[in-house]
This record gives sequence, C-alpha cells and structure tokens, in this order.
Amino acid sequence: MRILVVNPNTTEAMTDSMVAAASRYAAPDTEIVGVTPPWGAPGIEGSFEGLLSAAAVMEAVTTFPGRFDAVVMAGFGEPGREGVRELLDVPVMDITECSALLACTLGARFSVVTTIRHFVPIIEDIYAAMGLERRCVSVRATGLSVLELEQDIGHTKRRLAEEARRAIDEDGAEVIILGCGGLGGFDKELEADVGVPVIDGIVAAVKMAEACDAYGVSSSKVNSYASPRPQHITGWPVASAGGPNPGEA
Repeated sequence: MRILVVNPNTTEAMTDSMVAAASRYAAPDTEIVGVTPPWGAPGIEGSFEGLLSAAAVMEAVTTFPGRFDAVVMAGFGEPGREGVRELLDVPVMDITECSALLACTLGARFSVVTTIRHFVPIIEDIYAAMGLERRCVSVRATGLSVLELEQDIGHTKRRLAEEARRAIDEDGAEVIILGCGGLGGFDKELEADVGVPVIDGIVAAVKMAEACDAYGVSSSKVNSYASPRPQHITGWPVASAGGPNPGEA
C-alpha cells in the first residue's frame, strides 16, 4: 500500500524526518510518501498557524499526483482532520487520535510530552472531546518550539526525559506519548531511559492505516464524514488550478 504522511508545516526537513520515522516501522510492502503543504507556516505553534495549515493540507492531499491508500496527518493536535475525511474515500489517520488509542491498550493512564505550553490546553481539549480526560493524566511541555527540536538533539532528549519522568513519578503515567510530529525517532531511546512504553504518533497512525487496509475498512461516509454537498467554493485554489471543487457536481 501507499501511505501519504502529511506534514502540516512547510519545513521540508521535518517532512523528511517524519517519513524516516514512519519507514522504520512500516511493513516491507508499504510505501511511505512525504507531503509538504505548498504554503503556510514553517512551524505550527498554535491555533492560528494550525487553522491555516488545515486548508493547506486539504489542498495538498486533493492535488497529490498519484494513487494512495491512506493518509497520515502528522501534526499533533492539528485541525482539519474531519475536512480531509470528508474529501477522501481512503482512511485518514490523525496522530493525536491514533497515539491515544494505542496508549489506552498499553496502560491505564498516559501522559503527553509536547513542545511549548501553548499546546497544553489544546491537547487537553482534544482528549476531553474524545472522552479520554480520565486516561490522559497530564500534558507536559518541554518549552522547545517545533523548529528548536532538531537544533540541539542532546538538549531535546534531556528535556523529553525530564518531563517524561515527572509524568510517571508525579502524575501516575504508565505510557508516554510524544506530542509533536517533529519528535519522530525519539521514541525508543526515551523508552529505554524512562522504562515505560513511549509512542510516536506517526508510527501508531501508520500501523493503524496498514491494519485498515488489510482489513478492508475505511472512514464511514455517512453523517460525520459524508462528502461535502455540491456547491462552488469561491477562491478554492485547487479548483482554480483545474482540480476538484469540494462537493461540486
């Protein structure tokens, strides 16, 4: 199968690191293809950039030049998942959702270690909406921005380990989730360091996409993720480029 791993920001190097993280665990016959939006912010650090990225990601996946069997939305807490599911007929996996669902099978309580404090309430609200507020015992911030994660790898590893240990010792976490797509590849070393399962959401989403493909299931197109009703979307860049206008007959 072919899976698109979609980076919500415009930093190509981060797309490459996401593809590398996904490829390490993908099945031998799974092709991982990285997608970077054509416009947007170099790093998603709040709702403003996230909402912009949602439109850019929808443009990127609907104009992808080729076949694909599933999409992994690789931004942690990024909006737009529902819109992409409405537009596509293939499974659309969100790393925020998939990492939590996997964590719930590995321990009674999990914590998220993310980037800056601004993301803490955003992630808390997402898991509350999923009904997981009792399972997610904390969201801890390293204080590092998305673009700082790879500037000093040693410092990033130290901050991840410090916050993960606090989550385990002070909050009662039994599983740690890496709360940023840019943290792909830090999972196994951190896991060995802190002694509990550590989940990279990109890997969780890829494995879930492979499972859906093997099982022959995809997103329901009734009610929640039904295709958009026919209407012309003024200024939709995909349509102006000769591509589809969502729902337009």
